[in-house]
Amino acid sequence: MQKEKEKRLGYELVKVEAPFKMPRIRIPDFENCQRYSILDYGAAREDRSATTKAIARAIADANAAGGGVVVVPKGEWLCSGVRFKSNVNLHLARDARLSFSGNPKDYLPAVPSSWEGFECLNYVPLIYGYECENVAISGEGTLVAEMDTWEKWFARPPAHMEGLKLLYEMGCKDWPLGERDMTKGDANLRPQFVQFNRCRQVLIEGVSIENSPFWVLHPFLCENVVIRGVSVRAHGHNNDGVDPEMCQNMLIEDCVFDQGDDAIAIKSGRNQDAWRIGVPTRNVVIRNCEVKNAHQLLAIGTELSAGVENVLIENCSLDKSLGDVGHLLYIKTNERRGGWVRNVWMRNIESGDLRKGILGIDTDVLYQWRELVPTYEKRITQIKFVRMENIKVGNVRYVYRICGDSLLPVSDVRLSGIEGGTSQEESVAINALAVDWQ
Repeated sequence: MQKEKEKRLGYELVKVEAPFKMPRIRIPDFENCQRYSILDYGAAREDRSATTKAIARAIADANAAGGGVVVVPKGEWLCSGVRFKSNVNLHLARDARLSFSGNPKDYLPAVPSSWEGFECLNYVPLIYGYECENVAISGEGTLVAEMDTWEKWFARPPAHMEGLKLLYEMGCKDWPLGERDMTKGDANLRPQFVQFNRCRQVLIEGVSIENSPFWVLHPFLCENVVIRGVSVRAHGHNNDGVDPEMCQNMLIEDCVFDQGDDAIAIKSGRNQDAWRIGVPTRNVVIRNCEVKNAHQLLAIGTELSAGVENVLIENCSLDKSLGDVGHLLYIKTNERRGGWVRNVWMRNIESGDLRKGILGIDTDVLYQWRELVPTYEKRITQIKFVRMENIKVGNVRYVYRICGDSLLPVSDVRLSGIEGGTSQEESVAINALAVDWQ
């Protein structure tokens, strides 16, 4: 029986060229799997409860069969969250719109998640997979977050800030995960839209995503991830497009980002939590993507305490009419993070004007945390070997601004083939060794 199940689910090995050793990425292929229409499980377009239950039942049957495609057909559908099981592809047909409740009570009880680099128990991400293998979201339909409540939670009143301070203390003092329930009280830590947590062989392909309570796509402690042909439009607070965190072997390609925050923000956990887990983000390739709006094209940090290495972003473009993108590449950290950033490549990028510069590196980014909470342990981030090649931009404030730490200067940075308009200010390299601009 087990052999029959294994035959139904295939695999694709994705070969990725990079200036570092990049393993082939193994992702699931559901082409020969049985399809499970949610209509057969009682889904009704005006009935949120019925549709939510239908999706859950279809996922359970696809999982039990050893692999299956759960189909959301054309039309408007309401639901209160999707929880994945292994060997399941959630497929949205063309013109299907799956709209997710904005009622926080629909995302309880709390599940293992994270908030800006610290693990915690929090509201269930709108689409959530935990310790799954061979999972996919595919199709030509649209995922929509209903925002009425989440927008109210964008604000940072005292109760929210006290919740953030408490989680910081819990993470830095190694509280057990079971005691870090952030859904109690009024901390109001918004859930991610899509989080695959500790999963392997993950594919997100073709779908469009509108709005998000928090980060949009958040692979967390995952291996073998492909995000392909996805369109994201989310202009709310903290609405990064993709936040790979402590992930390895990942490809993001042919995507369109229209964000209220960074297009792509690479993370690897925060402070003591990340040092304990000790899984770096490694082998990430981003290519052939378009950015319509974002704070940065690619940000790394500030949550990078487990380390980030082997990153390539190439053949991407930014809407030339924007003029509001901060940097093409922005690496940010502080004295509390530790970790490292090394072997980062950006090449063949075309952009209009930039609000700041082509490259920014800042080792003293603490935002509100500088005064809110203490530094329990100082660890300096090593930043070395950054390459930026064949970059075309409009006017910029500066080409690069590097502010390293005197205890561990930034090293081996090279920019070549830079073409563009004018820069308002001279480039600056403080506490940086071997910066080469050709």
